[in-house]
Amino acid sequence: MKRIAILGSTGSIGTQALEVVAANPALFQVEVLSAHRNSALLIEQARKFKPNAVVVTDESRYKEVKDALMMLPIKVFAGERSLDDVVQWESVDVVLGAIVGFAGLNSTLAAVDAGKTVALANKETLVVAGELVMRRAAAKNAAIIPVDSEHSAIFQCLVGEDTTAVEKVILTASGGPFLGRKPNYLVNVKASHALQHPNWSMGAKISIDSATLMNKGLEMIEAKWLFGLRDEQIDVIVHPQSIIHSMVQFTDGSVKSQMGLPDMKLPIQYALGFPQRIANNYKRVDFREHSKLTFELPDLKTFRNLAIAKEAMIRGGNAPCVLNAANEVLVHAFLQNKVGFMEMSDMIEKTLESVPFIANPEMDDHRKSDAEAREYALEYAKKSQLSMY
Repeated sequence: MKRIAILGSTGSIGTQALEVVAANPALFQVEVLSAHRNSALLIEQARKFKPNAVVVTDESRYKEVKDALMMLPIKVFAGERSLDDVVQWESVDVVLGAIVGFAGLNSTLAAVDAGKTVALANKETLVVAGELVMRRAAAKNAAIIPVDSEHSAIFQCLVGEDTTAVEKVILTASGGPFLGRKPNYLVNVKASHALQHPNWSMGAKISIDSATLMNKGLEMIEAKWLFGLRDEQIDVIVHPQSIIHSMVQFTDGSVKSQMGLPDMKLPIQYALGFPQRIANNYKRVDFREHSKLTFELPDLKTFRNLAIAKEAMIRGGNAPCVLNAANEVLVHAFLQNKVGFMEMSDMIEKTLESVPFIANPEMDDHRKSDAEAREYALEYAKKSQLSMY
C-alpha cells in the first residue's frame, strides 16, 4: 500500500490520478490532496477519498473548505508553506507533483529534500531549476519518476539498460491542432481553436503549449536534466498519431520505443506503481486501426517556440527560467484573447533579451529572474492589447 500526496488534485493530471487510485484500492491510499482555488472539487474529492489532510493554497478558500470538512477526520491547511510541510510527512510515500507552472517548484523541492519518491508531472520544475533539483535529489536519494508521456516512455525504454550506451533520445510530438498550418492562418486563431487537441485530453495551459510546440521545447529541457543528457543528444520528431510516445537510440544503432494509445492514466499509473506494472482494462492498440505511423520534422519557422526553447536550453543558466515565466504569462494572456497566437513567440524572445543572463543561478536567482520575466512579458502583453484597439 503506497500512501500518495496528490499536489494539484483538481487539475487534469490530478483527477486522472484519482481515477487510477480508485481503480487500485489495494495498492494506493490518498494521504494528501491539494488545490489552489477549486475548493468545490477539492471538497468533493476529500469526501470521497478521505485523505489525512487537504491543502488549499489560496488562503481565501480556507474557511469554506474547513467548514465543509468539519465533520470528517481530515486536517485542513492553507497556503503554499503548508504544502511544503505536508509533503515531508513520514506518512507520505509518493508525491505526485501535478501543480501547473513555476508554482509547483517549491513543493517538489521540499519532497526531494525529504527523500520522497516524486512522480513528476510538473515539467516546469526541471525546466526552471533542473540542475539544482537533480543535484538535491541525488544527495537525498530521492527518486524522480516522470509522468509526462514522453519522459515516461524514455524512462521505460531505459529500464535495465546501461545509460552510458544512450546515443540520443527522440521526443515525439503530435504537432497539435495546427499541424501543417502556416503563419497567414495562425495569425487569426483564437484560444478556443488552440484548445482542441486532436489526440490528448489536457488542461488549458498544456494544450496551448502543445499548439505552439513550446511543450516540446520544455520537454527537451526537462529530458536534459532528468536523464543527464547533452544538448545534442535530444531530438524532436512530429508523429501525428501519438502511438509512439518517445524513443531511445543506443550506440549500437538499435532503437527502443514505448507505444500505446494516448491516455495519460497509463504513465500516471506506471509512475505511481513503479517498479510494479499494474494490470488494467484500458483500451489496447489495435494495429489494424493504426496501420500507418508517420513521422516528419517540426516546422521551426512557423512554430518558433520550439527553436527558441532549444536556444534557451543550449544557453543554460537562467535562460530556461526566463523562457518558462514569459511563456506562462503569455499563454494566460492568449487564453484571454489579449495577445495573438504568433505574437507569443516574439514576446518570449524580447523577454529573453531583456532579463539579465545569469550563468550559474541559485534558487534566489531563479525567483528573481522569474519575477523579472513575468513583469517584462506582462508589459509586452499590455502593449499588444492596446495596439488591438
